[in-house]
Amino acid sequence: MKILLILPAARHLRVTIDNPQVTRRAMLRFSLLPLTMVAALTPAEHSVQLCDENVCKLDFDMDVDVVGVSFMTALAPRAYEIAREFRRKGKITVAGGYHPTLLSYEVAAYFDAVVIGDAEELWPRLLTDVTAGKLQNIYRHTSLPDLSFTPVPRRELTESWSRHYATCHAVQTGRGCGHGCRFCSVTAFYHKTFRHRPLDQVLAELQQVPRNFMFVDDNIIADPDYSRALFSAMIPLKKRWVSQCSLKIADDPELLALAKRAGCIGFFVGLESLSKENLTALDKTINTEQDNQERIRRIQRAGIAVQTAVIVGLDHDDVNVFRKTLHFLQKTGIGALQLSILTPLPGTPVYDEFAAAGRITDKDWSHYDFRHVVFKPAKMTAQQLQTGADWLYNQFYRLDRILLRSLRVLFQAGPLAAFLCWRLNLTYRYDNKREGIVGADPAKQKQISILNFSTYKIWQCKVFTSKGI
Repeated sequence: MKILLILPAARHLRVTIDNPQVTRRAMLRFSLLPLTMVAALTPAEHSVQLCDENVCKLDFDMDVDVVGVSFMTALAPRAYEIAREFRRKGKITVAGGYHPTLLSYEVAAYFDAVVIGDAEELWPRLLTDVTAGKLQNIYRHTSLPDLSFTPVPRRELTESWSRHYATCHAVQTGRGCGHGCRFCSVTAFYHKTFRHRPLDQVLAELQQVPRNFMFVDDNIIADPDYSRALFSAMIPLKKRWVSQCSLKIADDPELLALAKRAGCIGFFVGLESLSKENLTALDKTINTEQDNQERIRRIQRAGIAVQTAVIVGLDHDDVNVFRKTLHFLQKTGIGALQLSILTPLPGTPVYDEFAAAGRITDKDWSHYDFRHVVFKPAKMTAQQLQTGADWLYNQFYRLDRILLRSLRVLFQAGPLAAFLCWRLNLTYRYDNKREGIVGADPAKQKQISILNFSTYKIWQCKVFTSKGI
């Protein structure tokens, strides 16, 4: 059979006949690991092609038999369009990924089959059923698959697009997360579990990738003993890499030093919020602002740059959160920011809680991209949350601040980390400019409103007094 695997793209990023230019967002694209992994799981008698709509035009007239689409919630509407068109042409359509796993009953109405969870075991079984004419609507595991049988992804299928990516060389040592953060789709997808691949298989794969690559684990130190063994074995390889990591690595000086010796130049860490109350409500490990500040500085002193993720719009956030967050990020010398407006993704406890309370205000999945307000905030208006988040993003990526933080990273982690920081910052700035993100600080606007009201009351009092009232 001929198989086409697709990564959909949002309308403003999609390559089409009318919009043939690939947007300059290479630093925000990496790996295509889900598609290259599914391709590697495909039996050799079938041919496989990939299409990432961010970098190439999707041809609905392609000569294919099976179309697989992997997508998250914000891309569900586009995925449904793709499935509708290919089904109209008589092709078999299959959905996989986060949204199909967490909202399978909805997705099953648009696709011929839905793969729930990991593709290992299920994808080969599905193709066998297609060949036999016995395709089922839902494929799910009775137990989580053993990652010992996970193949090396077929990276050669992305070679023609590699210039449009930060890297196509992504390696995964484990899947899932043992934490139970209520907003997190990773926790929901893997049911608060973590599994890792055999160390010898990971090291063998590392021999095949270039010197500069990326670990795409959700937390590279989820199993500290495994990470210690991995980093120790990597030292002779002289690789240079970045990864996602818990701030807890700063509490283990030996592990932090090993990561640096193994070639780490940057960590992406989930700060999420400066508020202890917010973190408690999200069931995320509680750290005070001072603890986080010191941990970040320990990582930086080890010669590793830090990028962070922050969520705004949590229930204990008011209009002061944007200015306070910007001040913290500037003070700690964070290299780059991934800012998210709280997005209650379907399948997570936060979504269930907000839906039950009637706080979901927007069911257009395309708005669930972490940049739109789709719920009723607790301590500010939706408009204040939107404009405040836009203001914070715009202010953080001012050109003068980009230059300053890139120089700071140069002295912290060296020229490669500084170069990556510079390019990543310019990419976020490009995105902001392209999408017209400006915003306004709602705390300042509130102060002006209060000042104007006070001035009016003083004026009113003087008028009444002068008239003898």
